[in-house]
Amino acid sequence: MDLHEYQGKQLFARHGVPVPDGRPASTVEEAVNAADEIGYPCVIKAQVRIGKRGKAGGIKVAADQAEARRHADAILGMDIRGFTVHDLWVERASDIAAEYYASIILDRSEKKLLAMLSRMGGMDVEEMAERDPHALVRRHVEPGAELDRGTAGEIATEAGIDEDVTDQVADLLIRLAQVALAEDATLIEVNPLIVTQDRQVIALDAKVTIDTNALFRHEELAELRDPSAEDPQEAMAKEKGLTYVKLGGDIGILGNGAGLCMATLDVVAQAGGRPANFLDAGGGSKAEAIVDALEVITSDPNVRAILFNIFGGITRCDEIAKGIIEAFSRIDIEVPLVVRLDGTNSEEGLGLLADAHLSDLQVEKTMLGAAESVVELV
Repeated sequence: MDLHEYQGKQLFARHGVPVPDGRPASTVEEAVNAADEIGYPCVIKAQVRIGKRGKAGGIKVAADQAEARRHADAILGMDIRGFTVHDLWVERASDIAAEYYASIILDRSEKKLLAMLSRMGGMDVEEMAERDPHALVRRHVEPGAELDRGTAGEIATEAGIDEDVTDQVADLLIRLAQVALAEDATLIEVNPLIVTQDRQVIALDAKVTIDTNALFRHEELAELRDPSAEDPQEAMAKEKGLTYVKLGGDIGILGNGAGLCMATLDVVAQAGGRPANFLDAGGGSKAEAIVDALEVITSDPNVRAILFNIFGGITRCDEIAKGIIEAFSRIDIEVPLVVRLDGTNSEEGLGLLADAHLSDLQVEKTMLGAAESVVELV
């Protein structure tokens, strides 16, 4: 779950990370009132979950109330790379002497948190790494441990941070790592991390991603979830309790068991197709779960055909067949289905499908045969 900048900064503040004084606003009047409280000059910032807001005109400095009103009116409702601005963050303007980059991310390949720091603030980390690979200092944090003062100091020194603020930057990096551990964050990025003219280190931006699977531990963060910002199919699947990941192709995939689903994706790709999703109906799937799964898959307008690949163990193939038949009676399915049923009660399931005489449904005996058929249909 991605947080807005202002939500990330409020989270930072609770953990002692220094951030500029600011107020959220969702109307022009709220923005003007916030600006009056904070004082001028102040900055009016669009709150959208995407970068490069400034280049799109989503960040403006206001010298007085009239400018604050004009900027807030212009930014609210603005479209920034496909995201409509509904919220603003009004923040005290900062007098910047230097810009750095700092982040704490979950390195999935190493199964560890990774702390990163660079003097090259203000640019994308990819651009930074391409321009000077040595400018980005990296250190892993061992599982069960915290980023210690010695390591944080080494990172700051190696990154070439100005000597008079090295201790402040190291302390802030430690606090960011503490936020990641305490809040189950998979990404914390501060770009830029600034040094003000009076040599104070402040997080001027906040990009935070929380592990959705850990939200049960963070009720206050779960309340920040914005369903309108989520993919509609993934949101629908979540409500129905289905394991679903959207992939962007045009062949809907439904299997039972994560391993079989992954194998199905591979075989479809091998046959020249592009999977639209990963959907694991799970072991022991009942007819209603199959109806739910088909509702999710068919709600994606990119799907041009659907492949069912079921191997019955705990799952009974006759239950799967009943679910498909029920779905045809309740959902307007306008794309062809290719079904492969094997295992527990597969003969009964295939018999039910044959007796139902469903249009645009064909049965295949093997996974490869099913994949080749669905790709040919597309």
